[in-house]
Amino acid sequence: MLACATFANRRSRLPHMLSVLVLLLAACTSLPPDTGPAQTFAPSASPTVDRWTELFQHTPYPYSTPYPPPETSVLDGTYIKLDPQKATPVPCRRCPDYLVEGGIWKLNFDKGIFRIFFQVTGWRSMGSFTVSGDRLYLFNDPNCIEDVGEFRWSLEDGQLILQEVVDPCAIDLRGKNLSKQPWLSCQPPSEEAASSGPWTEPAGCD
Repeated sequence: MLACATFANRRSRLPHMLSVLVLLLAACTSLPPDTGPAQTFAPSASPTVDRWTELFQHTPYPYSTPYPPPETSVLDGTYIKLDPQKATPVPCRRCPDYLVEGGIWKLNFDKGIFRIFFQVTGWRSMGSFTVSGDRLYLFNDPNCIEDVGEFRWSLEDGQLILQEVVDPCAIDLRGKNLSKQPWLSCQPPSEEAASSGPWTEPAGCD
């Protein structure tokens, strides 16, 4: 009997509790907006630029070949190419690696490490490289861990020209991409070469 009386007492309080809850909710929703100082944020850098910079914080993994000695090579530096292809990149969840598309591409060689970046989509990769005479060898690329690419190279008038000898990486797309057109050097020419006229840094090097 006592239990029934207690239950009835709680039921009688329920409408009152609900009314208080409604009043609290109404008060919260009617609070004036925050009048504190407005926060301003500096424009953030482009995500694609960040991805290029971030790439230099990583090193390739020696999947199939030990790291080459960390020595400066004749190719060390950054190069860019502006692919004039007009087609808009096709949206895809997992696009083929090294797919040839229009826009700015960046390629960097640095003491046995190569890094490549496509500015339009933010796609990037890296690996190891060695230079022997007029041959460039690429390996330890995560997109083709067992493949070694071989290219002929030459530097002519501030342009790096790569000619594919053999490169099965990414269903042959890496070789086609790197050798499609000359890469413009972002390094100022030597003093002797610069004496022939002023040098202008190619667009896209920054």
